[in-house]
Amino acid sequence: MEEVDVEPTVTNIPGIRYGKHMGFAWGPGDILVYEAQFKASGPSLSGPAGPFIHQTIKEDLPSKSKRTQFVSISRNYRSVIRACMEELQQVAVSTRDTEMATQYGNQVSILLAIELIWNLCEVLYIDAAPAGSLLLHLLDWVRLHKADVDEKARDVLQSDSPAEHHNYWDVVVSYVLQGSLVEARQMLVKQATLQPASRNTYKLMDSLLGKMPFFNPGGTETVTEFDVKWSNWHKEVESYLKDNSFASNHHLELICKILVGDEDTLLEQKELLSTWYHFLVTRLLYCHPTVKPFELHYYAQSCLTMFLDSRSVQEPLDSILLAAFEYDICLVIKDCSIVLNNWWFVAHLTDLLDHCKLLHSHNLNFGSNMREFLLLEYASGLFTHHSLWQCAVDYFDHCPELGRACLELQIERVPLDTERKALKVLRICEERQMSEQVRSICKIMAMRALRNNRLGSALSWSIRAKDAAFATLISERFLQDYCAKGTFSDLDLIDNLGPAMLLSDRLTFLGKYREFHKLYGEKRFKEAAKLLLTLMTAKIAPQSFWMTLLTDALPLLEQTEVIFSADQTNELMYCLEELTSSLNSTAPGADRPMQQEDVEQTKVELLRLSLARNLAMAVVKEGTMET
Repeated sequence: MEEVDVEPTVTNIPGIRYGKHMGFAWGPGDILVYEAQFKASGPSLSGPAGPFIHQTIKEDLPSKSKRTQFVSISRNYRSVIRACMEELQQVAVSTRDTEMATQYGNQVSILLAIELIWNLCEVLYIDAAPAGSLLLHLLDWVRLHKADVDEKARDVLQSDSPAEHHNYWDVVVSYVLQGSLVEARQMLVKQATLQPASRNTYKLMDSLLGKMPFFNPGGTETVTEFDVKWSNWHKEVESYLKDNSFASNHHLELICKILVGDEDTLLEQKELLSTWYHFLVTRLLYCHPTVKPFELHYYAQSCLTMFLDSRSVQEPLDSILLAAFEYDICLVIKDCSIVLNNWWFVAHLTDLLDHCKLLHSHNLNFGSNMREFLLLEYASGLFTHHSLWQCAVDYFDHCPELGRACLELQIERVPLDTERKALKVLRICEERQMSEQVRSICKIMAMRALRNNRLGSALSWSIRAKDAAFATLISERFLQDYCAKGTFSDLDLIDNLGPAMLLSDRLTFLGKYREFHKLYGEKRFKEAAKLLLTLMTAKIAPQSFWMTLLTDALPLLEQTEVIFSADQTNELMYCLEELTSSLNSTAPGADRPMQQEDVEQTKVELLRLSLARNLAMAVVKEGTMET
């Protein structure tokens, strides 16, 4: 972006799974910028809507419907993260710069971690699934973040002989480990076809896999009834394992041991499980399918301990996920802020959790809650960017405690490099009634324009600032230019001052004086004469400009038709005498060169002559009319 005040680049992406359109851009410090603001129905704290999606929360919905709405919003966020991640992966593959490819790869890793954490928080906190449904959501969570199984399966199925592929059994076991039993059964059919002698053994395993019960949240079955059904199935699998029904095929025996939840067998599959939290979900699937939310932290801690050997170091991501399973939201947010160095993630996740009424008890000691603190930090970071600062404004608007004060401080730091950018900043301030900042911006731009001798722009800015003193100064410059050149610059502005000319006496005179010239040009001489006289007698015109006004009266005095009445002429003569007495009171040569004094004296004599002649003509005309 070459211009400082350009709009941020936005990539529009159709929602991967939810049919929405979203936008993102990369900001400072690897910040993903995605504006999805929450607006409660009723009076809004914000200014006009920004250029991105605004996700509206309907406050009058029942709590269950509102939770569904929050889940939908959370999925929209995740779909954006995933879309951005996929785009970065494509860029990383296509680039020839090794260093840039590494950088893109690091960004993908960060986004993978972000989506993993966000998805888990959605399951545990936002959707808040109860026992029975909880495991189903955790299975979806693991499957979504274990995409290599599907890639391996495609390679196997596309080979000439899938059942003899070297990754065949890894795929089957991986499907079983993540509870994808339909896919596992489909793969086993291919092996059974090659081994007619073992067909009954494969048929038995297929039966066990097909009979494994899964809880149906939308059904009429209670958790207790499901638990009984699952226990009966589990006992059946155990019985087949004890009577060595699969002893003839060690692969099927391995699967049977997994189905009964044998811990040693599961731990032997570390390479396929790859992470302790995958191990956790698999263990719950085959040992505790009706796990309750408050029991998760116990199983999570034990699985982490079992999965990591004594030489393994617990990674920061492990600590974050463990804190999530312990339902310690604040610790999750704190560790994410430290580890991920990404204010976008923590700010938006916290904002969503706050709307779910999960953070109301977490107030900080300096007058702000956690949600507002993180939004302020994120918005402040955006303000350092040359174009994304405009996105930050809406974030400040949604911080009721300190948002306005922070915006006022930040807006003063925005460099006004161009008039276009200044107008954008000004519009933001005006929409939020930030009068002090409006005046400051206008004064800065007015001074800049004046230094560049752009009087029209300077006057326009001073009017917007409602700065009477500065408007007076610029009006004086306009009048000086007129005296020097005999014409006005920026006629469109002066002709359309309207009520703004009342800002200062000098500006009023400038506008009225220009009106006099328009009347004269339209040959409306009597109206022009009346206005000219009013400017002098009402003391609107500065006395230093009286000589110019009187000189402007000369063409009217020389008209064949009498324009000025006798009374008006007398008033003009009085003004002339007042001006000459003022000039005579000044010491000769003190302020003006001798040549200028001679010119002015000549003007005075011509004016006296014209005024006297006009007075005589006016008296005669008025006398004739009376008779």
